Amino acid sequence: KKHKKGKVEGAEKVGKKGIKKEKVLEEEKEQEVEKMEEEEEREEGAGGEMEGKDEVGKGSGDGKGVKEEEKLGETQSTGMEQEKEEEEGKGDGPEKEKKKKSRKKKLEGEEQEKEEKKREEEETPGKSRKRKSKEGGGEKNNKKARKEEGKEVENKWKWWEEEKKEDGVKWTQLEHRGPYFAPLYEPLPEDVRFYYAGKPLKLSLATEEIATFYAKMLDHEYTTKEIFQNNFFHDWRKEMTSEEQEIIQELAKCDFSEIHKYFVDKSEARKALPKEEKQKLKEEADKIQEEYGYCILDGHREKIGNFKTEPPGLFRGRGDHPKMGMLKKRIMPEDVVINCSRDSKIPEPPEGHKWKEVRFDNTVTWLASWTENIQNTLKYIMLNPSSKLKGEKDWQKYEVARRLKDVVHEIRARYRADWKSKEMKNRQRAVALYFIDKLALRAGNEKEEGETADTVGCCSLRVEHIRLHPRLDGQEHVVELDFLGKDSIRYYNKVAVEKQVFKNLQLFTKNKDPSDDLFDRLTTTFLNKHLQHLMDGLTAKVFRTYNASITLQEQLKALTNSEDNVAGKLLSYNRANRAVAVLCNHQRSVPKTFAKSMEILQTKIDAKKKQVEEAQQELKKAEDELEDTKDAKAEANVEKKKKLLKRLEEQLARLNVQATDKEENKQIALGTSKLNYLDPRISIAWCKKFGVPIEKIYNKTQREKFAWAIAMANEDFEF
Repeated sequence: KKHKKGKVEGAEKVGKKGIKKEKVLEEEKEQEVEKMEEEEEREEGAGGEMEGKDEVGKGSGDGKGVKEEEKLGETQSTGMEQEKEEEEGKGDGPEKEKKKKSRKKKLEGEEQEKEEKKREEEETPGKSRKRKSKEGGGEKNNKKARKEEGKEVENKWKWWEEEKKEDGVKWTQLEHRGPYFAPLYEPLPEDVRFYYAGKPLKLSLATEEIATFYAKMLDHEYTTKEIFQNNFFHDWRKEMTSEEQEIIQELAKCDFSEIHKYFVDKSEARKALPKEEKQKLKEEADKIQEEYGYCILDGHREKIGNFKTEPPGLFRGRGDHPKMGMLKKRIMPEDVVINCSRDSKIPEPPEGHKWKEVRFDNTVTWLASWTENIQNTLKYIMLNPSSKLKGEKDWQKYEVARRLKDVVHEIRARYRADWKSKEMKNRQRAVALYFIDKLALRAGNEKEEGETADTVGCCSLRVEHIRLHPRLDGQEHVVELDFLGKDSIRYYNKVAVEKQVFKNLQLFTKNKDPSDDLFDRLTTTFLNKHLQHLMDGLTAKVFRTYNASITLQEQLKALTNSEDNVAGKLLSYNRANRAVAVLCNHQRSVPKTFAKSMEILQTKIDAKKKQVEEAQQELKKAEDELEDTKDAKAEANVEKKKKLLKRLEEQLARLNVQATDKEENKQIALGTSKLNYLDPRISIAWCKKFGVPIEKIYNKTQREKFAWAIAMANEDFEF
């Protein structure tokens, strides 16, 4: 029996080594998929719901402004992946020697990915930090990170504890260096040529620079679109010399392939730089960040969100934007308006240049602004989302939404009464407000025809966007809505409405063409003026914030089971968040890597099931042995096997929960609602009440953004 027992234990050790090796390979595969997923998230911007680099005030086209948003938009799937890693880190109780061997194998497999991860660190801090703690040193690194974060929290400016400034005043002191301008164009090397009709053609510097914008995008879908090609060629010809205009007549005869290859090679060379060179580049970037990336606000050093001007390039836009492909011109100091305090050191413009204007306006939160040439809209340099000005704005936004809670029943009674108003204008306003309230539709702003993509909101709906069904799928008075909303995201919904709303919609569509406005007597301005009369500070957007936050709070109450483990509670949280994302139409396309990542997850589940089965067999053997011997050693072995089985079963349950969550989440973008429409105090109160670590819901960047809420909310907070 002793011999048999030794044999079993030896087999168990070998089995563990095999499992450990498989786990390393699985983790390497998963990291590869995670990288691909991160790339997709950056490209898709979570289905277009995140503001892109072509949007007003979102910062530099080199992606710096966008990265700031991405850092915030980065959700920790459910926080469950992190939990799973911690649990699997415990494994089956392997000895130190095995840990060393496992780590050694792991490091060998990761050597080639090392440099990739460094770049990712800058772009996706939450995930890279998570991996670092997992790969590089586990608990020690986690403790160190928590200690450092604790110090940062202690040193953080607790502006929410100070007295509020008088209405309209945002700051008393504001000092900064002004924007950091995009570097000037570097001409192509002599051996990199542009070809027209098969012959090399030397371009003037301005023409060559614009040619590089198009060449860099050759492998992008945009350059296959006719509207993009036409707009680019039209704007490019305007910048050409008369001689170039005479020669270059057709885009189809232009060959940018050599230029494209040059930039691809340049990018690859940068990736392959030795560690020392990369460190030098990082230090240079840090120096620029240090000099231009901070300001002094009321005696406190605050981080600036997007301190770089957008470099020249080609406008992309969302969906089938009519202006895609147009030339975004270089921003010069002469285009920039500076805003600072009178007693501050006014930023110096670059040598040989001057600012368009210097203002001392403490009623606004921007540091610099300029008008971009494509849509003639203002762009701003603003503070980082973790700053006082941004935090104060968020806090006020949610407080206005909370005030709506006290009067919403009165407002609903009012618009219901207006469904029968003798004035058509009031009827239309009442039905539109019902849609905004019930379906969380955006109001929709007036815009000039042909100036932007054909996107609409509630007030700008056309007859062609709705279909009325007296009966459909067993329901009465069904309205079918189908239109392109913000960022060209399709909104499609079939919803049963009240009889009077249905009757009014029949009336509004009567004798109208499909292209006619549904609410032809209504504008967003008229609607918002009416809302201001109902409650101070109330706009259509406040309804969206109110309904999103109330939905989250109600769903969390309904779905959370206090008996669940952390992974189960996080699944409930994500389901509640999903209900909000569906309400607000925060969609995304299924990630290209979804099938592969699910396959890897399923492999893990299958492997874990196998481990559970083996552990069950081992337990049975141990129990049989105890029955035979009835000694203390055999009893201790049974307890050991029971604990192992329990741990494996818990790990299997977590993996199954993760798979369920991933499947349910594949077409929903949770980040947008979580960061822009949900009062963070609801999530923080829920975490405190149910013992869920806040870092499972918000990553470090997000915790900095919502520091005010973390400090304010206790577990009894009610929106």
